[in-house]
Amino acid sequence: MRLPINTQNMQFIVATLPEAVIDFESKQPRIDSDGQPISAVGLIALGADGAEILSVKVAGQPKGLTQGSLVKVTGLLATTWQMGDRHGVSFRAEGIEPLNPPRTASAA
Repeated sequence: MRLPINTQNMQFIVATLPEAVIDFESKQPRIDSDGQPISAVGLIALGADGAEILSVKVAGQPKGLTQGSLVKVTGLLATTWQMGDRHGVSFRAEGIEPLNPPRTASAA
């Protein structure tokens, strides 16, 4: 089951920088249906009920993320999974971007 998560009243902090998701069987980086590599980012999700650490997968390599920085997460989905007697929830986002992107020097 896929459940969309409303992130409007939540804050997200980067806990771990993006890493390539590796396919368990082939040991190769996983790609999505568009040929984009899939990255996993560790995020601290802060909401009214407390905080959780989530591993969130996203297509591509998110740019401009630094550990401890606030980020905007768009299109967050929670998906339940089961393999044999194991089960859990995985998270996927359409995008993860810095709330305050680094400023580039402008020509004066």
